Amino acid sequence: MTGKERFYAAAARENVDRPPVWMSAPVGQELTNMCNYYGVNTWHELQLKAGDDIYAFDIPYDSGYATSISAAFDWYQNGSNVDSEHRTLTADGCFHDAEELKDLDFFEWPDPEKYIDVDELKRRCLAAPSDRAVLGQVWSAHFQDSCAAFGMETALMNMIINPEIYRAVDEKILDFYLKANEIIYEATKGHLDAVIFANDFGSQRGLMISRQMIHDFVMPGAKRLIEQAHRYGVKVIYHSCGAVFDAMPEMIAAGVDFIHPLQAHAQGMDPRRIKEAYGNQVSFCGGVDIQELLPNGTPEEVREKVRELREIFPTGLIISPSQGVLLDDVPPVNVVALLEEAKKPD
Repeated sequence: MTGKERFYAAAARENVDRPPVWMSAPVGQELTNMCNYYGVNTWHELQLKAGDDIYAFDIPYDSGYATSISAAFDWYQNGSNVDSEHRTLTADGCFHDAEELKDLDFFEWPDPEKYIDVDELKRRCLAAPSDRAVLGQVWSAHFQDSCAAFGMETALMNMIINPEIYRAVDEKILDFYLKANEIIYEATKGHLDAVIFANDFGSQRGLMISRQMIHDFVMPGAKRLIEQAHRYGVKVIYHSCGAVFDAMPEMIAAGVDFIHPLQAHAQGMDPRRIKEAYGNQVSFCGGVDIQELLPNGTPEEVREKVRELREIFPTGLIISPSQGVLLDDVPPVNVVALLEEAKKPD
């Protein structure tokens, strides 16, 4: 089977010759570390050399102050790029003191059509080998953006005491992502296999908000984004860190194809429990702990975990780190151990 075939078989929970594997996206120094290990210079070259089953690419976006679509909104009104290192959900956002809808009028909402480089987008997508599943990292994190827009504490309180203003901001954010994703799907039509969406509503010990609040405030928007992707034949990997076992029925009902990332050390996220409860309803991506095992374990311990996951999930799982990115505390040899063990034939 090719990587693309394994991906689609795992999505349908059909038989595979071996599980599909994705090393995730190395960022910062880790990308340099991985490139040095493999003797290559770019993420594109690294993906070709490492040979995992999914080829991922970022969306080319530049508004002058934001150089990533995941940080497209100037919530702090300082005109600076809020990159992954400095982004926060807890600092007060520009809508912190907003109480009425008119208090939102000052904000200039970005238009993604102006800032997505469509030609570069096509180039990045078409750079993928034909035998890999092609994944667009679109993120579309409307819940997290809503939290950043107010500041998380204020946003969560507004869900209870002022839901109208929370929904108004969330709706504008959704409008942005729905338009952005339409541009992406049209530009890559016939070549894009999957996207990854992200909204972190889990903590290490449980949900940050109730399942009912996830149902009321997060999943309606998620469902619209998922349905849009499915209209283009694009599978959806839906990311939420943390202990999200209790929210899995909500994600399944919204139509996700894969739940990501099976955070191994979060409470209640035992893979056997998850497989028994939901393994016939949805597929998964992740499972290899990135909090302790990948940074501090030995290659053999990593291999042992991969073997365990393969035994639990004969299909329906993309073996991957339990996070969307690889940070620079992960030794490249442990990533290699993950890839090699996952790629062994049954």
